[in-house]
Amino acid sequence: MSIRRLRSNPKTLGDVNMVTEELKNLYNKRLLPIEKYYSFHHFHSPSYEEADFNNKPMVLVMGQYSTGKTTFIRYLVEQDFPGSRVGPEPTTDCFTALMHGQTEGIIPGNALTVDPKKPFRNLDPFGNAFLNRFQCAQMPNKVLESISIIDSPGILTAAKRKLSRGYDFPAVLRWFAERVDRIILLFDAHKLEFSDELTRAFGALLGYEDKLRVVLNKADRVDSQQLMRVYGALMWSLGKVFRTPEILRVYIGSFWSEPRQVCDHYQLIELEEEDLLTDIRNLPRNAAVRKLNDLVKRARLVRAHAHIISYLKQEMPTIFCKESKKHNLIYQLPVIFTKIQQQQRVPAGDFPDCTKMQEKLLGQDFSKFKALKPSLMASLDKLLSTDIANLVPLLQQQELRKKSLHGVLDGEFLGTFRREHSKRDPFKELWDDESSEADFDEWAVEKYKPKYDEIFFNLSPNDGKLSGTKVKEWMTSTLLPNSVLAHIWRLSDVDGDGMLDNEEFALAVHLIEGKLEGYWLPRELPSHLVPPSKRRNSASEKE
Repeated sequence: MSIRRLRSNPKTLGDVNMVTEELKNLYNKRLLPIEKYYSFHHFHSPSYEEADFNNKPMVLVMGQYSTGKTTFIRYLVEQDFPGSRVGPEPTTDCFTALMHGQTEGIIPGNALTVDPKKPFRNLDPFGNAFLNRFQCAQMPNKVLESISIIDSPGILTAAKRKLSRGYDFPAVLRWFAERVDRIILLFDAHKLEFSDELTRAFGALLGYEDKLRVVLNKADRVDSQQLMRVYGALMWSLGKVFRTPEILRVYIGSFWSEPRQVCDHYQLIELEEEDLLTDIRNLPRNAAVRKLNDLVKRARLVRAHAHIISYLKQEMPTIFCKESKKHNLIYQLPVIFTKIQQQQRVPAGDFPDCTKMQEKLLGQDFSKFKALKPSLMASLDKLLSTDIANLVPLLQQQELRKKSLHGVLDGEFLGTFRREHSKRDPFKELWDDESSEADFDEWAVEKYKPKYDEIFFNLSPNDGKLSGTKVKEWMTSTLLPNSVLAHIWRLSDVDGDGMLDNEEFALAVHLIEGKLEGYWLPRELPSHLVPPSKRRNSASEKE
């Protein structure tokens, strides 16, 4: 695959904002009044707020401890984030929302629930036991300008199942599952184990399988025969939990920025990585579609809820035997669901979980329920039949513009590392104001160039340049992930001609060696790394 630069299209963002604003207006005008009238939030999720419409796409990363969740996130943003710690033991005991901010810092959970600009105000009912284990890590990061990432605590294994978290962990997972755009579920190829808490976590994800992406991580640490057996066992176990006609997609990979171990299935890992990262990269452009889909799903649930509440109100006696009638109606709820389906032609898939609805109804006063209000139901029907359909042309225009965007694996998406936040940057030299002009003009790669030139000429350049195909073939031999190599290509191809001359190639090798030694890459090419023959062109372009 050739390495090309990402070209953004501002019109796409405009279409997303236009659709989002219209969805917000439709919700406040059509759906919110009926939610309040039938107390929808007492039985299901809280009402949407402005931040729920305006927030960036969110990715929830979850899995058992030591499956590589935090490392996966560091791989995406290519830098450490506040509060992160990696280790074989359970190191993450709280939910951490990674969001973009001008300065680096941590916002505690209780403060997040009172911030109207953050989409977490409705987490307040989970109480202090949860909020004390919830935080937002803000930092300047190019990736976080487009998406937000939720790091979750490691799911406990069977050996630790007696430990209590102090809050309803599956309920919190379901709250996030309803609101995020993508759920990344990580498994370790070394230790595939399904604990009781993992099974309960699966239950929280039911109904959101379309958002779920399963990753079998650390796949380069096992041989092909072991990988085949672990993959088969994982697919069998997932099939028992998610009883859907469609088979869940399982990505095989090793998601970190270090060189991978040589294995027979190395090429498979690279292809799977490309597929998953492309899926994540497309989230900002698909944000409006996801919000539209979630609003329609919510509207259908609200319609079913209104019919259930009005039916129960209609069946309640006026004076006597109210309590016994209430319990009888709750017991007969499955039959009532069937009657409503037949009489009102509401699809069975729109109804809530019957058992959970029965539990909620036990604590309700049926005498306060409201009868069916025709004007509200007509407004809801108009939302589903007409208003949503009017938004489809805008979404289609957005799809057409998306096709004009050049798809790059991750050179711009994942390779956006800010120099000022690199903790160990061998490519960033510090000099004071008294530095001489000669020191500034010195090329940091010059002293290593003879050995780099030997590699360059062994690759048989044409007219003094190497094609992208030849360079990529050599680059991949370093076993660095394609995401890192794509960014190195972007930094090295200074003149943007799709080929590398001997100076640009020397720069590429220098960056690769630095990365192999464990250093971060710069966001943009520092002045002291620009090849001497390209400095005049770079200066004229800036002018």
